[in-house]
Amino acid sequence: MSLTWRQVAAWRVRAHSLDVRRPAEDALDVVSELCGLHAQLMSSAEATLHARVDGLAPDFVANALWEDRTLVKTWSMRGTLHLLPAREYALWQAGFATYEHYLKPVWYRGFDITAEELRALLDGVAEALEGQLLTRNELADEVGRRTSPRIGEKLRESWGAYLKPASFQGRLVFGPGEGQYVRFTRPDTWIDIGEAPPDAVAEIALRFLARQGPATREDFARWWGVKPAEGGRVFKALGDRITPVDVEGAPHWVRTDSITALREAGPVTGVRLLPAFDQYVVAATRHAEHLLAGGTPDRVYRPQGWLSPVLLVDGLMAGVWSAERKGRRTTVTVEPFRSLSARTRKAVLAELDRVAGSPEVTWIG
Repeated sequence: MSLTWRQVAAWRVRAHSLDVRRPAEDALDVVSELCGLHAQLMSSAEATLHARVDGLAPDFVANALWEDRTLVKTWSMRGTLHLLPAREYALWQAGFATYEHYLKPVWYRGFDITAEELRALLDGVAEALEGQLLTRNELADEVGRRTSPRIGEKLRESWGAYLKPASFQGRLVFGPGEGQYVRFTRPDTWIDIGEAPPDAVAEIALRFLARQGPATREDFARWWGVKPAEGGRVFKALGDRITPVDVEGAPHWVRTDSITALREAGPVTGVRLLPAFDQYVVAATRHAEHLLAGGTPDRVYRPQGWLSPVLLVDGLMAGVWSAERKGRRTTVTVEPFRSLSARTRKAVLAELDRVAGSPEVTWIG
């Protein structure tokens, strides 16, 4: 089957619930479908959900994390922070448990730790967090007491470097903060974990393709944080559950059960203001030039892995935007990549009223 990038964009917009907002009761389903919410910036995680869900309470995410415990914050694919549905934590953790990059000599040398010390650190984290909520310093003290002062100090040296392996192995997730301090806890004493499927990575790859497809093995490998060869092995193991397609001359893969919807994907219309690190933008990282309405990828994909907030028009990235709040006043700057029609500008202003509460707007271009 042959597809155009416009068909891909139209299908993805619908798959990402960016065509019609979903009701508030679907919020956790949307998080699941997106393979989590990117949470390097918590405000972006919240805005990603608000772009897709109608009538969502302002404190929905905070309540889901710390009161209802229906969301879990943890280090995830590519070592980045994500919010994941608690009901699916077992699936994701089983996938993260297959990561091995931190079990190699080059990693040990780079972080000045031995394999034995890392094992002791991970065991110490699990013991210290059982039924507890601890700041990083408190956790370092407890691990140092259980192991050695040197190992305890490792937890103070680099934010995330030694906490990520503990997260990947299911020994640590985020808990509610204490003032300005982040706190951690152990997942099995925080939520009901449940059972993982027998082949978690295969299920995760299928979920990826359900929203980010069509994709190459390199697309999946980059998103999952492994080498392309490993991405290829995962795709090969999926067998007839995925099907090759041609996207404007380039080979890609799709879920077999998505073929009809892709083939029949008609044009989409509408405007959305996507936050930094939105999953729709993440999905386009390696082929963004095909999904831009003017402009160049470097306007969106910035140095040091930063992804700009995006103006999405009819499924294409048509500009970038930013917001600045001073006191009670919010100023928004919108930079279209090319001239927008009066109707589209009106739709942008309506969307801004929705997400930013009638801000002052500056147009550049």
